[in-house]
Amino acid sequence: MKKRLASIRWQFIRHSLLVTFILSFLLLFLMTYDEPRGLLIVFDRKLVAIPLFFWVFALIVITGVIAGYIQADPIRRRVDQLVHGALRFERGTFTHRVEVEGEDELAELGKRLNGMAQNFEEQVASLQRLSSERAAMQETVKKAAVSEERQRLARDLHDAVSQQLFAISMMTAAIKQTMVKTSDPSVEQVKMVEKMANTAQAEMRALLLHLRPAHLEGKSLKDGIHQLFNELQEKYGMDVTVTIEENMMIPKGIEDQIFRMVQEAISNVLRHAKATQLELQLRQTNQDLKIKLIDNGVGFDVKSVQKNSYGLHTMRERMTEIGGTLQIVSVPNKGTQIEVNIPIAWKGE
Repeated sequence: MKKRLASIRWQFIRHSLLVTFILSFLLLFLMTYDEPRGLLIVFDRKLVAIPLFFWVFALIVITGVIAGYIQADPIRRRVDQLVHGALRFERGTFTHRVEVEGEDELAELGKRLNGMAQNFEEQVASLQRLSSERAAMQETVKKAAVSEERQRLARDLHDAVSQQLFAISMMTAAIKQTMVKTSDPSVEQVKMVEKMANTAQAEMRALLLHLRPAHLEGKSLKDGIHQLFNELQEKYGMDVTVTIEENMMIPKGIEDQIFRMVQEAISNVLRHAKATQLELQLRQTNQDLKIKLIDNGVGFDVKSVQKNSYGLHTMRERMTEIGGTLQIVSVPNKGTQIEVNIPIAWKGE
């Protein structure tokens, strides 16, 4: 970007040099029109023992460079402001405004960029309001049905499969005790069956634990995230770090989408990353809400994976629904960082 903006300055300088050379040539031609040798007189005459031609050439170059620089610098600075503003808008910071100077085409472009940012900001606010309203409606309509279904499924699994696994475990333990003094090779097989039953019981307990609703259920976003990461640490032994600012005021619909995005990110880490460390940062500024998820896993090629990854697509879609942007930086064998930027448009609501 710096090189492209610097090239504008050099273009002005080159054009200024060309114009200065042409004007100087015409001026010298008119001044030497009546001379017998015409323009060649600048090669004959000397000034301070130096041919006049070199003085004229140096004056042309210096004049052209200075004039080009003087003309280019304000324009380069204004173009730099426009490019910087466009980059801020691309990253989702629609509260930024481009400084408008003058009444020319660049000023008109700056005004239109600001107007576009204003429209985007209003649309983001509208999306976030709609998301909050829809979340409230969905929570009212679906909460009872989803909770009842999850509880029924958990109860059936506990009463049927879990009890049968427990019975198998007890029976194999009893059989092993009766065969412990024998040299029958089937004893080892019984031990394997007992081990498999115990493993299946542990998996069933984990499944029952995960049959909780996938929303915050009246908890704050901070409490819900801490619960997720505590479970991640206890069940999988992962080293987790959670940094969440205090006293953040986030609408319910935005909280639900953030929570589900974090759930999906954790699921991806467990399935694919093979990570031992996971860090979450959540902080709020006057302009936006920033989220970072960093793991030390195996990483992946973002360009080749994100096109076919349902999980990444779902995460990006959730953030788009509330006007946010999601960026993924991953280095193979180094880890992955997910950055989310959500413009704040709910102030005073």
